[in-house]
Amino acid sequence: MGSKNKLKRFKENATFENVFQPTREEVVGGEFPLRGKWNSEFFKNENPVILELGCGKGEYSVGLAEKYPNKNFVGIDIKGARFWRGAKTAVEDGLHNVAFVRTQIELINHIFAENEVDEIWITFPDPQIKYKRTKHRMTNSEFLQLYKKILKPDGVMNLKTDSEFMHGYTLGLLHGEGHEVLYANHNVYKNEGSPEEVTSIQTFYEKQYLEINKSITYIRFKIK
Repeated sequence: MGSKNKLKRFKENATFENVFQPTREEVVGGEFPLRGKWNSEFFKNENPVILELGCGKGEYSVGLAEKYPNKNFVGIDIKGARFWRGAKTAVEDGLHNVAFVRTQIELINHIFAENEVDEIWITFPDPQIKYKRTKHRMTNSEFLQLYKKILKPDGVMNLKTDSEFMHGYTLGLLHGEGHEVLYANHNVYKNEGSPEEVTSIQTFYEKQYLEINKSITYIRFKIK
């Protein structure tokens, strides 16, 4: 994407009421105004708050928001030029139950308060296959404990990925650490009984994976 295009998108993001782009200093300094107040100040309802971490273009966040109007969705990504598409679609379609925040995943406990989030989705993350990249895998032990801080006691995690490595790594970690695996599937489009929210919403890249018969895996779990 050209730099002019990116600048245009950044400017347009600044005009969207559903986009928040705090500086790192503001976030770390405890200055993000919606922390602990997402329901009361932004969504203005008491519906469940659901996050998509590393939301990319925001396709999944928007798809879930359309499908579940009685739930609130927040997409998180550090690349605002990417989620511009999702934010713009939400504005154009009048979806008031979805928002986007430009920030790093490791700072989400400064964006959301303890027990503020009902559910978290991680969709097609970079598997970070090299061992030295383990600390960047979005389902490693440190990240899981970070998610636990903001999730409600009965909060649920969802991992949808095309990476067998990421699927296997996460399952092994969950079993090894005694977390509760609610559902696991190596090929959600071939096996019966896959949750509808997993198969009815497909991202641009997911459709490409399916065209070449690449398996899409899914795990639903609770962090203990």
